[in-house]
Amino acid sequence: MKRVIISADDFGLSEEVNEAIEIAHRDGLLSTASLMVSGPAAADAVRRAKKLPDLRVGLHLVAIEGPATLPPADIPLLVPQDGQFPSDQLKLGVEYFFRPAVRRELAAEIEAQFRAFAATGLALDHANAHKHMHLHPTVGRYLIESGLRHGLRAVRVPLEPPEPLRAAGTYADTLGDAALRRWTGLLRHQAHKAGLVTNDWCFGLAWSGHMTTERVSALAAHLPDGLSEIYFHPATAKNRLLQRLMPTYEHEAEFRTLCAPGFRSGLAHAGAMPTTWTDVACGR
Repeated sequence: MKRVIISADDFGLSEEVNEAIEIAHRDGLLSTASLMVSGPAAADAVRRAKKLPDLRVGLHLVAIEGPATLPPADIPLLVPQDGQFPSDQLKLGVEYFFRPAVRRELAAEIEAQFRAFAATGLALDHANAHKHMHLHPTVGRYLIESGLRHGLRAVRVPLEPPEPLRAAGTYADTLGDAALRRWTGLLRHQAHKAGLVTNDWCFGLAWSGHMTTERVSALAAHLPDGLSEIYFHPATAKNRLLQRLMPTYEHEAEFRTLCAPGFRSGLAHAGAMPTTWTDVACGR
């Protein structure tokens, strides 16, 4: 059986992102969104989500290149005075693994993000991390530990198989891609050991920011058996913040894809049944 979760990241990053998620859920295929609880437009995102009872919302944990939830004075080893996590993934990865004091602050910040999500009153559908930082064993561990305290039942594993991408269009697999696929096994082990549900496959990595209608409609015809998550970065317009953070991303094109009849018909023709993390976790 082929089942598919259609989701969007960065809910709460900007009102343009929030608007695209609202429209794509109402008029398109989007069932799921991942909320940045301290994003500049998080309050707007929560307001919209509460008007959309069928939109499933989870936590988009930020541990890199984004806003922290705790005050900078409480986590001085994690963020500078502007409260923004740095972008240096290698440096952060080393510090998260080897520095106990940094790990203590990281655990506190992750717990604070789950508490902030709980304070919205929204049901916690799932969790993942910005730039997939939960693949880091320390981040993954704390996400799972805090998540379990707040009713977490499902976690994204960003395992993207190359074969469907090749079948759907041009794709050159690299050694780095192969290494990443192997590394996802650790996160899956952590999640399953904790009793959490995970997806089998995930699409949106290789074509991140460029999930155009043509590409994704072709991908729909080649989805593998099992549970796939296809995630997007939609926006109705590209404001200055999006331009600075993701200058090459085609946010508006991804928004159009979510509402495109060709995407819907492609999934239907392939026999892929739309679902949500909540449905999967409940055995539906």
